Amino acid sequence: YIRTKFADRLKIIQSSWAAATNKGGDDFLASADNNNNSPGSSSASPELPKDAVVIDIGGDMYEEGAMQKKASWFKRGNKTKHGRKKQSSQGLHNESKTAEVTNAVVPKNYTDMFLFNSAVMGFGSKVWMQDILLAFGPIVTNVANTQRLQEECDVLALSMSKHHGPIVLSEYKAVMLASLRSLVRNWDSQHELAWSWLWENVERMLKAVLHKPAIQQKALQHFYSRLDEKTAMHFVRREVYIRFFAMAPTGQDYFKQSTTRLHFIVDKMISMTMEMYKSPKTMVNDLSAMGLRHVGYGIPVDMFGPFVTSAVQTVRQISRNDGELEAFSWSLDLISRILCRVITEGSTIVMKAINVNSAALLRKAVSCAPRGERAAWVLNVQVGTQSISPLVWAIQAGSLDASKAIINDLLTIRADRDNYYFGADFLFERHPDIVKRLTLDAPALLPTFFDGFIWRSRNTENGLRRVNYWLKHFLVDGDGNFSQNIEWLVNFNDPKLICHPVATMAVDLVWNNVAFRTFLFGKTWFLFTTCIFISSQSVLTHATASKDGQRLSMDGRIVMLVFRCFIYAFSMGEMIMKQTRLCLKDIRQKNFVRVAGMPFPEYLGKWQNACSFALMICLILMFSVEPIVHCVLQGPAENFTRTWCVDQPWRFIYALLSTMSILLYFILMSDFTVFSTRISAFTLVCSRLVSELLLFLFAVGACTIAFACSISALRQDDANFANSHSSILSLTKIVLNMMNLTSFDTMEEKTPALFIAVAIYIVVVCIFFMSLFIAQLSSAYQATFADMVGYARLNRGQIVVATMPNVPAYRWENYIASLNLDSRIEFGEGDIGLAGGIQVMEAGSLNPTLEEKVQRFAGTTARDAPWPHEETTSEEDVHSKIERMEKLLDASMKKMQKLVKGGSITSSKGYSSMGGSTIQESSNGSSESSS
Repeated sequence: YIRTKFADRLKIIQSSWAAATNKGGDDFLASADNNNNSPGSSSASPELPKDAVVIDIGGDMYEEGAMQKKASWFKRGNKTKHGRKKQSSQGLHNESKTAEVTNAVVPKNYTDMFLFNSAVMGFGSKVWMQDILLAFGPIVTNVANTQRLQEECDVLALSMSKHHGPIVLSEYKAVMLASLRSLVRNWDSQHELAWSWLWENVERMLKAVLHKPAIQQKALQHFYSRLDEKTAMHFVRREVYIRFFAMAPTGQDYFKQSTTRLHFIVDKMISMTMEMYKSPKTMVNDLSAMGLRHVGYGIPVDMFGPFVTSAVQTVRQISRNDGELEAFSWSLDLISRILCRVITEGSTIVMKAINVNSAALLRKAVSCAPRGERAAWVLNVQVGTQSISPLVWAIQAGSLDASKAIINDLLTIRADRDNYYFGADFLFERHPDIVKRLTLDAPALLPTFFDGFIWRSRNTENGLRRVNYWLKHFLVDGDGNFSQNIEWLVNFNDPKLICHPVATMAVDLVWNNVAFRTFLFGKTWFLFTTCIFISSQSVLTHATASKDGQRLSMDGRIVMLVFRCFIYAFSMGEMIMKQTRLCLKDIRQKNFVRVAGMPFPEYLGKWQNACSFALMICLILMFSVEPIVHCVLQGPAENFTRTWCVDQPWRFIYALLSTMSILLYFILMSDFTVFSTRISAFTLVCSRLVSELLLFLFAVGACTIAFACSISALRQDDANFANSHSSILSLTKIVLNMMNLTSFDTMEEKTPALFIAVAIYIVVVCIFFMSLFIAQLSSAYQATFADMVGYARLNRGQIVVATMPNVPAYRWENYIASLNLDSRIEFGEGDIGLAGGIQVMEAGSLNPTLEEKVQRFAGTTARDAPWPHEETTSEEDVHSKIERMEKLLDASMKKMQKLVKGGSITSSKGYSSMGGSTIQESSNGSSESSS
């Protein structure tokens, strides 16, 4: 009615508001339609920017930018303490100059002009005007939508009720009209009439409810204070759903959660009715977010009416106070209106396709999108200040078919004569953590996702094929730093996915050009300390020793002392600092792992850290029994050159610790295998087969102990098997083929029983266990062989991720600049394509490509025109058709079974069965065969 009766006034308001806000003349009357099916629809945002900083100066609230302008507007001259202006010595020249400056900062939009006029007209202290100013944009935009206009006025009345003092709404009208007259050039009496008509309607709605919120809040607060948790609240929680399911039986299909969850919803509803009075602006934002979530749940708005009615009827049974009931019902009604509006505006055709998890419906939904906004349709649904991503919602809801269709649509390259369209930039701008989301919630979509970042040419040139990798977002983030996408991909620990060409190219680029140098420099120090340790423990001990081995040369002893001091000071000291830092970090963050029920810091879960910790302990123990220290402490100078100055047990302990330390140093040097993927793969395969070796050794050891104890109980006089420990040693020599063969001849002649026992042991261990061990190794190797390159690349990726924080910023920036990721690369000779990629040439026989991935379209090149529809029958469409046919067949079979069981097809003497049964009719006694 309003759009028809007052069409002229609405057009005037539309055009003049567009001029006042420096916006184009977009027809905002379409926003008044309740049945809005266009994705990304949103209500008008307030004129103040979302991130505006509001400050309080002298009791007046202003937007910070406007305050800076306001200060310059009044900067005509400073007053003296007597109230007179200081006159410039240059007279009219300075006045004209000041006028030029003033004209240069004249407000150009409605917000700034309103703040200026309110200050000039003496209304700067009216803080309530700021609330109207913030809500005025949505009010003007939705003037043709009566329900939305009433909703905005109700929320505005709640905000204005927080201010104390008189509120004269006509004062805002005066400032509003003055501001619009200054901004609209062709202002006339029709504009005056239209805007006065608009404000009269707003003022009437505000006055109707402006005095109620304060009274209703007190009444509702008094009502809630009287509710008893055990009796009244329990009654409300239960009675609301009893009445709701009676009014709307279909609501049971949507409220399928547990009783405790349903009770939580009622408690949340009750608290929201009070919060709407206390914090209306915050509640509107929270309700917008909640409504968008309900869009994903597929909740119809028809359910809100019966639910509100059942809640109000339940409260009426508890409270007989009309004021309390009115306060509760008005607040709940406003909440339901906001939720219904958000759900209606957010229920786009894309979200509907996601709710049914249909790839075909989703492709049909986005086919009508303008080519310039196609990515926004599947990445953002905006309602007010809140938004939801259809892609993320589909992933979280488990709608993998719809999610895959969205990813394929975003990463499909489309082109007309003027532009290329590729959704990768929009995707990572909206969801910088999309790789992390996919690894956590939808790993099955990762191959499809990575496939979208490769383009291979159909044609070859001199046996080579152009291949474009769009790697920008896998290398750098929005701030130009190293992207976390590689880290998330490595942490996913999938050996097959890391071998995808996109992941391989990204990791190898960073490794070869940036991380390799930093990693090698860091490992050079460790390699140097390893060489020093080996020299001090193995080389110098024998190279400078005397013939009897009891003394060393003075020069050799001094060099050994220097080397060992270096190891204890720098290598051991560095390890102590690093291990202490990591241990304290895990203790503060309470990160522990349990081994055999005992807690250990989480960082020890990595084998490198565990080996470093063990090496640190060995070095500390070596330092405590260091022979050089004991030789110096014993006094005489000649003791300094003695090889050992401690007793025999301590010599053995020090030698054992030295041996273990050298082995740990070499184990930690295995990181150097990352330089070659082939060697790294072999090393990783060996490490994964160690478990099979340990099982074999355990079985051999247990069998050896068992046979040794049994043999020692025999009555025999063989010295090799005199007791248990000698028997264990002899059996071990037999397994290792170290036993003299003559011993078996003697054993056979003197003690046949011992010979038989040893023979059984040889059969069990050397034949059976060894054959089983070989078979286990073969099976485990075959299972690991397919992924050994993937594990090697994962190892390289982990080293890249650990090394990149130590890379200098300038080196990373220079490398990214050298890639020219902002330059467009070619799809063919003279065909300049998209930016953000790297082009390489590969052999044409490696990946034969029959279809062109870039979809090219003729016709118009306008960005607001949709892409022409293509009749394509994909494999997914075929599967979906087959699934629909199967569902129809299942439904038909179930219907026939119900007819048979219900008596629609009966038999008094025979029987009935699906798929070929005999049905004997009682009417004529004849039998019929049905199938």
